[in-house]
Amino acid sequence: MSAVTQPLAGALTAQTFLRAVDLSPVEPQVHDEAYEATTQYVPWPKAYGGDMVAQAAAAMMRSVDADRCLHSMHSYFMRPVDIGAAVRYEVERLRDGRGYSTRSVRGYQGGKVVYAAMGSFQVPEEGPEFQPAMPAAVDPESLRSAAEALEGVEGPAAEYWSAGRSFDMRHVPGPVYVQVEGERVPQQAVWVRAFDRLPDLADARSTADLHRTALAYVCDYTILEPILRVHGLAWADEGLATASLDHAMWFHRDGRADDWVLYAQEAVSGQRNRGLALGRFFDRSGRLLATVAQEGMIRAGRAH
Repeated sequence: MSAVTQPLAGALTAQTFLRAVDLSPVEPQVHDEAYEATTQYVPWPKAYGGDMVAQAAAAMMRSVDADRCLHSMHSYFMRPVDIGAAVRYEVERLRDGRGYSTRSVRGYQGGKVVYAAMGSFQVPEEGPEFQPAMPAAVDPESLRSAAEALEGVEGPAAEYWSAGRSFDMRHVPGPVYVQVEGERVPQQAVWVRAFDRLPDLADARSTADLHRTALAYVCDYTILEPILRVHGLAWADEGLATASLDHAMWFHRDGRADDWVLYAQEAVSGQRNRGLALGRFFDRSGRLLATVAQEGMIRAGRAH
């Protein structure tokens, strides 16, 4: 499949995400159970890392009892993954306790391990709560969509950023698609919402899992951008090379990814062509839904 000529899958709908997490059970070859999923179109040579995070999360979710939900997962991206090709996720049931379950999952493509993760699930309990305050941010309706920010910019990348990612993403202070809009500071925020309503599934737990999976899917698109921003780098810069290295995500509260969610992000450190960034997802009422930490490879072009 050509990453350049393949048409966009489902412009201005969430179908790209829903296709990504449409898993098929297959016969396990290594561990206790296995599933296959297909990576989605992107206009560059390797698959989007959020495909693997969300697909692995969905595979692990299928392997636990309905009384518990995913509260954390930790991932490593080991090899580039082909676009539009199947990845087999082998799930190992490491432990099932009264209150917690632990799973390991490996993604295979072409006979090689391309991705590995672990996840922990909890039976929900009642207890005291604490969270940081949601950062102040202008309303998403007052911000430009990606399509509006890229008006007049042509090419497969601009088309994909505008319509091909299943989610409307609106940047504060501005995007870093073709140039860094706003100050070169180590933080930014992105309002995120699925282009259309995600389906309600057979029960409340399955629906909540779908929205956790949606946050896992969308989180990788912009988490390295605070590092790009502080260095004055834009995605369209000639010679820029990036790759996700490892990823951690903690799920705190249930929420909906088809309503506006604020993804507040900050760069922690950049060194040796690697950078670490943190992100927090808040719903519009200020509830903290999830926290993300990710390290990536960032190699600037010669102009920088």
